[in-house]
Amino acid sequence: MNLLLLSLAPILIIGFYIYFRDKWEKEPIKLLLLSLLFGGLTVIPILIVDALLEPLGEGLTELSKAAFDAFVTAALTEEAFKLLALFILIWKSKEFNEKFDGIVYGVFISLGFAMVENLLYVFGDEDGLSVGILRAVTAVPAHALFGVVMGYHFALAKFEPTKRGMEIALAFLVPFLLHGFYDFWLMSENGYLLLLFIPYVIGLWFFGFRRMKAHSQDSVFRKE
Repeated sequence: MNLLLLSLAPILIIGFYIYFRDKWEKEPIKLLLLSLLFGGLTVIPILIVDALLEPLGEGLTELSKAAFDAFVTAALTEEAFKLLALFILIWKSKEFNEKFDGIVYGVFISLGFAMVENLLYVFGDEDGLSVGILRAVTAVPAHALFGVVMGYHFALAKFEPTKRGMEIALAFLVPFLLHGFYDFWLMSENGYLLLLFIPYVIGLWFFGFRRMKAHSQDSVFRKE
């Protein structure tokens, strides 16, 4: 029971934070829960595609294998299926009626994926407690921040049609790169590269909060 609470706690904390950060017009709870479900279900095709891609990484050097695992079997598949879930769930939804909504749903879909991933890691490791604590302050917030960036550009694609093609591309490309570098620096286990990890994470938080602030201030429901 403690491991279950540990696995779910960061999901709930970040979810509530994003929900209350959406201060101008709240999204329906039902659709937010559906977003978590959609995010969780992306684990299935991601695992299938990863299994098909895994043989391509055989025979690579240690550093090249870390890059392959980080950018291809992790970032590429995970961000692609999260973006697909975002399209299916809200692109044509009447609830998607302001820019900040893209961030809300992007984060909740990412949290749905992170929730299932967290459960698999925590309950699949002998030292589940340590794994759960570590992921609560690293992997889960990182997935949420990737969701912020994806949702930011996804909303621009929706509400600024003249930039649609570019913003849809950025909705995948930017979180893909952020995710890939995040995983690569950890997977490389290279001391010099790991020195970059902490400033990178700090920059990632700054990057995400700036984008939340921008869409919040640009809300059509904002009361001056």
